[in-house]
Amino acid sequence: MGNRKQGHQTNWHELDIQSVLEKLDVDPVDGLSKEQIRRRQMSKGRNVLQPPKKVGLFQRVLYQLKDVSIIILLIATAFSFSLAIREGSTVIEPIAILSIVILNVILAITHEGKAEKALEALEKLGAPYCFVVRDGVRQSIAAAELVPGDIIVLETGNVVPADARLLESTGFFSDESTLTGESEPSEKDALTELSGNMSLSDQRNMVFTGCVVTAGHCTAVVTATGMDTQMGQIAEFLQSSKQVRTPLQLRLDQLGKTICWIAVISAFFLLAVGLRDGTDFGHMLLIAISLAVAAVPETLSLIVTLTLTNGVQKLVKKHVLIRKLPAVETLGNTSVICSDKTGTLTQNRMTVKQLWICGGASFTDEDEFSEEQNGFLKILAMAGNATSEIDETENKRYVGNATEIGILRLLNEKGFCLTEAQAEYPRVAEIPFSSERKMMTVVLKDKTSGYIVLTKGAFDRLHLSADFPTDLKTAQGVHDAFAEKAMRVIALAGKHVEELPDHSKLEELEHDVTLLGLVGLIDPPRPDTAIAILKAKKAGIRTVMITGDHATTATAIAKELGILSDGQNVITGAQLAETSDTELRDTVRNISVYARVSPEDKLRIVTAWQANGEVVAMTGDGVNDAPALKAADIGIAMGKSGTEVAKSASDIILTDDNFATIVEAVNEGRNVYASIRKTIYFLLVCNLSEIIAMLFAQMAGWGILLTPIMLLIINLLGDGIPGINLSREVSDPNLMSNKPVKRNESLFSDGLFRLIFQQTIACAIATLLGFYIGAFVTVSGASAPSIEIGRTMAFLVTGLSSVLHVFNVRSSKSLFKTALLDNKPLLIGALSMAILLLSLVALPINHIFGLSDIDSAHWIIVISISLLPTVLREIFKIINDIPHIMNQRRLKKGQLNNLYGENMLA
Repeated sequence: MGNRKQGHQTNWHELDIQSVLEKLDVDPVDGLSKEQIRRRQMSKGRNVLQPPKKVGLFQRVLYQLKDVSIIILLIATAFSFSLAIREGSTVIEPIAILSIVILNVILAITHEGKAEKALEALEKLGAPYCFVVRDGVRQSIAAAELVPGDIIVLETGNVVPADARLLESTGFFSDESTLTGESEPSEKDALTELSGNMSLSDQRNMVFTGCVVTAGHCTAVVTATGMDTQMGQIAEFLQSSKQVRTPLQLRLDQLGKTICWIAVISAFFLLAVGLRDGTDFGHMLLIAISLAVAAVPETLSLIVTLTLTNGVQKLVKKHVLIRKLPAVETLGNTSVICSDKTGTLTQNRMTVKQLWICGGASFTDEDEFSEEQNGFLKILAMAGNATSEIDETENKRYVGNATEIGILRLLNEKGFCLTEAQAEYPRVAEIPFSSERKMMTVVLKDKTSGYIVLTKGAFDRLHLSADFPTDLKTAQGVHDAFAEKAMRVIALAGKHVEELPDHSKLEELEHDVTLLGLVGLIDPPRPDTAIAILKAKKAGIRTVMITGDHATTATAIAKELGILSDGQNVITGAQLAETSDTELRDTVRNISVYARVSPEDKLRIVTAWQANGEVVAMTGDGVNDAPALKAADIGIAMGKSGTEVAKSASDIILTDDNFATIVEAVNEGRNVYASIRKTIYFLLVCNLSEIIAMLFAQMAGWGILLTPIMLLIINLLGDGIPGINLSREVSDPNLMSNKPVKRNESLFSDGLFRLIFQQTIACAIATLLGFYIGAFVTVSGASAPSIEIGRTMAFLVTGLSSVLHVFNVRSSKSLFKTALLDNKPLLIGALSMAILLLSLVALPINHIFGLSDIDSAHWIIVISISLLPTVLREIFKIINDIPHIMNQRRLKKGQLNNLYGENMLA
């Protein structure tokens, strides 16, 4: 991403200092003049991030109304209102449908505006004030007033206000973890000469907006402000990248289109048959419209919304905050997790893991330290500049280099205070760390006489005394052993001197020092991460590491966590830059670790996986993760350590920052998806069986099987209320043993279409049988058959079989093996609706709904026929279980044979 605009933007890291100053037309001593500042502010604008163009409420509502499912519901509302007006009946159903539309639109709108929030968070990261040299005067100005060419001065603790090229630097380090993902502060040096395309992590002569100075000081010249900065490019990504539709939304859109066509074709067919038979056009048009309404599962959107909301509530208890409702289901379908290493898989804090004192054996941070080991740790801490302080919340806060903070933290954990040691051995001089020397030195006043010199740095760069060659050979072996574990190895050496040289010759103190020991540090993995990755693997989910850190470190962590297996590759950002999008798409399955990558690289990786048909989740906590978080099917941010930018760009926030929580969330997401499939199974069987029955009756010359008002009542009471309680279902506990649902996989896969077909035919036959008996068959001891009795019996059979059908969809197991009390609201709702349907016929008000009284014999027939679809489904379940039962018997028989054979041998 650092070179994203190179077509019209200079690669400042490639230019030497003089060339940079000439190109920006600025004097390094006096800075810019007032006239130069005025002209550049006119051309470049303020040093702020531009917010995206606001979308009005009306446009947002209009956009939501274009959704296929919403259009179908609006059409159903219009049809339902027309029926209510024509029949002079209640308008409860059309009002309910319209309420569903309004609810869905409100929920969608409240989850928009993520780009605006992300940009607001980005602005908060900007430095409010900074020191600048203008007209030869050093002054403090608002960072928003900076222009390219301004000379800025940065010191420890400052937030970098704009992208800049270093002019002078001393011991300068910048924490760029939120931008690059690298856990260690980046060492900067104004004199470094670079060439070619380089990742931000390697641009050692540049500083970038929003990063924090952890050590040293520098003078720099501003090269980019506002939207031209690296942070601005991320903001531009957030504005331009469109939020992809989730697999659930795509599947429901397709389902909606299919239902729409079924409704239209069925209505026209029914109208044509009726007109052929000479039925009045107006009457048949009304019936055709009622059939179209019957075809639309009005409560589907509401039930899906309630299912997702129920999943959200469960996930909150598991430390998962859902920012976008469809993300719940999409998470369950996740097949690839692209995870940032620093702060997500690891703890984002350098930690001492092993130490070694010259002449002894290595020991770990968890060991009980001896007096000698405690002494070594004390002088190791005194050889650095890290400090600790108590913040306004009474918590200890560490300041300084991450490596030195790790050493100081261990010292505190062992019960020692650095300030006491510093008071006993006050510091009198320091030689700062430099990239050339790879070391730093402090000089302490000895309590007795003279001075103690402590030099800390890379083992191979220390000027060690050759008096103890055996110790040096041993030290090299220890060093290599630490390094093989991807630890950052720091060597500590020292000596005692009586006199100090002149200040200009202090570096002479670093010669002929005696090695004291080594320390190995690493940014350790989170405790539960390895187990979580293994669980994800068993669930068919691939975990990929993406980091700005070095390939060696990333490889070691990936192997420890089980991400990198045999046959899988590690690739760097430089190698990725040479790979085309097509090549990446073809090889992405062979790569498990990406190191030294830029934000644009992360976006390419996510896109490549999506191009392979995978549902991709991207986890991260830094600013650099924001574009990929937004582009992924699921963006997962860390709640504690994550930046506000990452949170605003994400779909899901882990409030406990625990990677393992993702696995729990996936399980709940799969449960939600299973519940939605059950809802579709339930509603389609109910609605399609009504269509088939109505069409068959018209073709058979039986006339109108169910009147419009009867259909509306059945849809509301028989289908809607019981179906709503399906949102509370708890699915198969073995869901995490299944493979993820593919992006292009149908909602009707795994035999669901077959089940819907079987039960639709069964329910349609039951409805037709009820009508036929009531309309044409003389039942002993009952009233003479009539069309009115036939419609009443068809109404009861259709409604009751729908209510009973809700129990069929709960599980593939037999009803007798399924606990009814697992979902009490479903049981209570189904029984209540059954009683209400029966009451509409039994009570004297039945004529209002076009129903008639029926005799006891008819009641018995109705109840018997209503049970028919459920009985048939139970038979099919038994047939489907036969292979499983036979397999279990074979296994048991094999176990008994083995046991019998063992006993015979005994």
